[in-house]
Amino acid sequence: MSENPKLGFIGAGNMATALIRGILHARCTTPSQILVADIDAAKTAALASAHGVQAAANNCEVVRQCDAVVLAVKPQTMSAVLAEIAPGVRPDQCFISIAAGVTLARLEATLGPQARVIRVMPNTPSLIGAGAAGIAPGTRATDADIALARRLFEAVGIAVVLDEKHLDAVTAVSGSGPAYVFFFVESLLEAAEYAGLERAVAEALVKQTILGAARMIVETGQPPAKLREAVTSPGGTTAAALTVLREKNFTELIVQAVQAAVARSVQLGKG
Repeated sequence: MSENPKLGFIGAGNMATALIRGILHARCTTPSQILVADIDAAKTAALASAHGVQAAANNCEVVRQCDAVVLAVKPQTMSAVLAEIAPGVRPDQCFISIAAGVTLARLEATLGPQARVIRVMPNTPSLIGAGAAGIAPGTRATDADIALARRLFEAVGIAVVLDEKHLDAVTAVSGSGPAYVFFFVESLLEAAEYAGLERAVAEALVKQTILGAARMIVETGQPPAKLREAVTSPGGTTAAALTVLREKNFTELIVQAVQAAVARSVQLGKG
């Protein structure tokens, strides 16, 4: 694969758009080196207009022209897309799938014995350049393929390379994780209003509190437990709140929630 490969996207939804925007912002490649196809021609046209990328007439054209192809389609449409493009797969290409639950074995079996495949589990904060992605290489993926995948997803956040057996956990922790945080924020807002704060004031305080706490975890390098202890004075207000959370088995609830998400991810992977 060349150092500046022709990069194709099959699917032009939110994640593909976020990736393209991040890739171009990070100057990983140029708009002329990106080719996009989508069943919705309006989406393809919008991407081409907004970012100067090239619009393809169909999925097969993307496979014909590109060195690396990102499969950014929904899991339920993946079978049809794979069957359509399989005849055009070449041994010098890499295919990167971001479809949840679609296994490497299924991708490799459908795309053929020469297919080099990588599976990635990104998350929605990629839309603002703060994503977290797990990257699992297939049996024939090369070091260059893995490096390319890392470069693409690090353009919209962080990326870690691991065995596919860990992707269900990645799905449950970082893939679904933003929803857990959003749900906690919803609950904290409700509690703030119950305590007497006006909605606008509650939203301003809660949003900044979540942002500040997240930044402290990332920027100070301190373990979350140490940061928590620094806020928790013996017999103080924080200690009173944490006592309730412990008594209600808050940690156990989170563990159970993640385990439920892992189990569902495994189930989806089996079709």
